[in-house]
Amino acid sequence: MQRIGIVLILITVTVLSAGFLAIRPTSLTAHAAGGADDALAIIVNQSNPVDNCSFEELRKIFLGEKSHWPNGRRITILMLDPQQPERKLVLRDIYGMNEKDLNNHFIQGVFTGSVLASPKTLASAAEVRKFVFNVPGAIGYVRNTELDSSVKALRIDGRLPDDKEYLLRLQTRPKP
Repeated sequence: MQRIGIVLILITVTVLSAGFLAIRPTSLTAHAAGGADDALAIIVNQSNPVDNCSFEELRKIFLGEKSHWPNGRRITILMLDPQQPERKLVLRDIYGMNEKDLNNHFIQGVFTGSVLASPKTLASAAEVRKFVFNVPGAIGYVRNTELDSSVKALRIDGRLPDDKEYLLRLQTRPKP
């Protein structure tokens, strides 16, 4: 029993140190008719064999339900700090959760062994790009305007962030 308590404490400390317990309201609207400037690019290492994935596959990756790429590399999920609007979009549109639900999902998943690791939280798009560049199994997100040639943008359902029908957008919908 004492051993279980120690494990729970370690998981809690890990999650707290990763910055997962901040609860923030989400008010951004995705799927707006906007330009490439407001799109959120999902990025992977240039050597990653995956160029395209369905939105459902992307969700499974971010939830930790899929832990390895087709080439066997372990997937490392990257998230921006809770204050960032990009994270709010990812929480709502990819995870379908708020911060509290996300925290609970990963605490339970790591404890039960259904998830290998919680996402790593980074402070800026530059840090996300650098991590993805250096870690072949990493996946993260940046604004399309912050994308550079050091990383590869994944197609989601066959679309890149420059495409008009691309789903992940930060811009709010205009009111009718």
